[in-house]
Amino acid sequence: MLKARVITALILAPIVMGGIFFLPPSGFALFTAAIITLGAWEWGNMSGFEQQMGRVGYAVAIALILFGLADVPAVAVLWLALLWWVVCFLLVRSYPAGSERWGSRPVRAVMGVLVLVPAWIGLNHLRVGEFQFGDTDSNLLVILYVLCVVWVADIGAYFAGRAFGKAKLAPRVSPGKSWAGVWGGMAAVGVFALIAGVLASASTPDVIMLIVASLITGLVSVVGDLLESMLKRFRGIKDSSRLLPGHGGILDRIDSLTAAIPIFALIVTQLGWLTTVGHF
Repeated sequence: MLKARVITALILAPIVMGGIFFLPPSGFALFTAAIITLGAWEWGNMSGFEQQMGRVGYAVAIALILFGLADVPAVAVLWLALLWWVVCFLLVRSYPAGSERWGSRPVRAVMGVLVLVPAWIGLNHLRVGEFQFGDTDSNLLVILYVLCVVWVADIGAYFAGRAFGKAKLAPRVSPGKSWAGVWGGMAAVGVFALIAGVLASASTPDVIMLIVASLITGLVSVVGDLLESMLKRFRGIKDSSRLLPGHGGILDRIDSLTAAIPIFALIVTQLGWLTTVGHF
């Protein structure tokens, strides 16, 4: 298992980094749409489509929605994402109570739209915009930053959870997660944001706002992780798929990012750090 995980990571890492940093905006949009479409195929399974045809049809529908929304103002979609993730927090908090309201196949399919589409819109909104924070003016760096926020939160949560994780965060959804892990992850994110702000030569108020924005993003990423765990538990599956040997599926790797990306994109836009200059 460890060997498979390492080999898969070594293959995927350069592909993902190349897709993020070396493609033009149109190529980036296609590259990220392909990832989201694969994730949609997995979400079809979590929605309850047992036949392969149904899952493929769902993935095709998501792909069509992505490009149908390419000219829609991104900020409107991002505000919708914010409302959606507040709802998700309530759903996860109450599980298994309330599952009769969202457990049907159509509702779970709609949930996938609300998770996957804003993630793609937010990512490409970050890609095509003009970003200015301190001495940093690269929108590619802001994409790398939000990825790092999620990774840092995960790493901090892992070590804090192992050391102090007695009080469980959501035992009916994900028994392995603890409150200590959440606070450890947020502490790591806060330190990371402080270092990033100082390195970017930002003003003190901007550094403070970056820390706040990063902490909010980190907390929302936890909800993204828990939402997928809840749906997999409801569906009775361990992984979203077996596309990535040793890692499970695409959604198992990007569940936190699907929540973090649109929220961070909305925050930096509202703060005036990101200005949209065109469509992707």
